[in-house]
Amino acid sequence: GFYTSLLLTQTPGHILTQTSNKTEILCDLKKEHAGVYWYRWSQERQQFQFLLFSNTMGRATYDPNVRQDKFSVHEVRSQSSYSLHISHLQPSDSGIYYCSMSQSSQLLLGTGTQLTVVDALPPKTTQTPVSKKPLPRTTKRKAASREGPCSPLVWIPLAAAVLLLLLSLVPTAYHLHRLRRRLRLRIHRQ
Repeated sequence: GFYTSLLLTQTPGHILTQTSNKTEILCDLKKEHAGVYWYRWSQERQQFQFLLFSNTMGRATYDPNVRQDKFSVHEVRSQSSYSLHISHLQPSDSGIYYCSMSQSSQLLLGTGTQLTVVDALPPKTTQTPVSKKPLPRTTKRKAASREGPCSPLVWIPLAAAVLLLLLSLVPTAYHLHRLRRRLRLRIHRQ
């Protein structure tokens, strides 16, 4: 199973970047480990994909479907922090990236980093000339409405919770499948 853990913290929490750029995600581990796993959750494909595992000796094992020139892991501070470097970014690389470590047959997930890759960044808002009229004050209610139901602070943890719930069902489904197979074999033998 997968479990979120405060033993792994990731920075930054969100990255918005342009196609063909490169980026970096930092993972800080607060416990002894044999190495770091990296996963990506794709909202579009509704899929959790293993990318690579980097051991404490600096050797990486990649998923066969992952380009090795695209992803690399670098140790930052004496095996307590690792950074995932992603280059040649494409919109298909968008998703939530998780660092992870194994502890007593469980995978502990980091806090997650939402990566959004777009062809063109939204234009920056230009400053309007300062008028002599006093600007209206924004009330607390208006400021709070910006953090409404569509705020990443709300939906990212919710999406992560739903993901973890779905992933926790995978071993159960697998065991039920194996149990059904055994029962079929027994019936067939009789």
